[in-house]
Amino acid sequence: MKNYYDILGVKKGANEDEIKSAFRKLAHKYHPDKKGGDETKFKEVSEAYSVLSDKKKRAEYDTYGKTFAGGSPHGQGFGGFDFSNFQGFQGNFQEFDLGDIFGEFFGGGGFSAGQRRGRDISIDIELAFRESIFGTERNVLIAKVGMCDTCGGSGAKKGTKMTACTGCNGKGEMRETRNSLFGSFTTTRQCPKCHGRGQVPESPCETCRGEGVARRQEEIQIVVPAGVSDGEMIRMPGRGEAAAGGSAGDLYVKLHVKKDSDFTRDGNNLTISLPIKLSDALLGGEYHVRTLDGDETIDVPAGVTHGEVVRIRGKGVPHGRNTRGDLMVRIDIQFPKKLSAKARELIEKLRGEGL
Repeated sequence: MKNYYDILGVKKGANEDEIKSAFRKLAHKYHPDKKGGDETKFKEVSEAYSVLSDKKKRAEYDTYGKTFAGGSPHGQGFGGFDFSNFQGFQGNFQEFDLGDIFGEFFGGGGFSAGQRRGRDISIDIELAFRESIFGTERNVLIAKVGMCDTCGGSGAKKGTKMTACTGCNGKGEMRETRNSLFGSFTTTRQCPKCHGRGQVPESPCETCRGEGVARRQEEIQIVVPAGVSDGEMIRMPGRGEAAAGGSAGDLYVKLHVKKDSDFTRDGNNLTISLPIKLSDALLGGEYHVRTLDGDETIDVPAGVTHGEVVRIRGKGVPHGRNTRGDLMVRIDIQFPKKLSAKARELIEKLRGEGL
């Protein structure tokens, strides 16, 4: 994944003016028409600026590491357009803003129109601590734009046929030539009438009105793997909203793990506190310890110190194939707050023995 902030040489919290200033300097430095320019670097900084100068794209990039605007699922800026063919940059380069001009001319989608893509969806689910350790499954009901159940996504009324689109002559795309500051440009875009399918329904479906997609409720099964952490994100490709004639977006599931009253997690290990009596700390003893798999019996060695850890192997967090971390049992010696006369007498004798 490209780090657009590093490419422009700005911090992640940089404001719009700082980003614009950094882009101008680098674009002027690397422009291929200049002596010593670098076409690859120029494309790279232009791509970075096209994302970071757009609030929506920047928010998507900061969250997911990529952008989804304009039908480009990977946020690849200008789609490999050859800037070396541009003329007229010398001298007056700093008089205009490339990002603004490209955004207005191409509607924010860059030079490559690409296939339409549905909107991404983000949801949050809460997990019990045990569910985060061993994994679980959840069924959630989401209201979203999906494939029309009535027509199966064709957009045609049942029993009717599809005909060739008259807007694109059945090709699914249209060529468009525009004049701009840089000269004439010919671009290819998806046919808006048939959404790139090349065919339109003879009689449109009454549910989706010929679009092939409609808003509906869909039950989605989410498989949460073992060993997930609080704040972790699960990406489910193609489970977001559908787009007529295009691909569906993704579903992002953010996990929130409830804290446990006994266990804490440290990487792949779990930690639990075990209160023991002072006499057992001196003489040793047998204790039952709660684990996520059931109770385990451990031997507390004589002379154990407060805060010492006893390890129970293989009772921690699952990771890899058939591998688990350990359960760390932290000894908590319970010192009596009150002593009976007999107990005090015995302890005085111990003191006399140098203990």
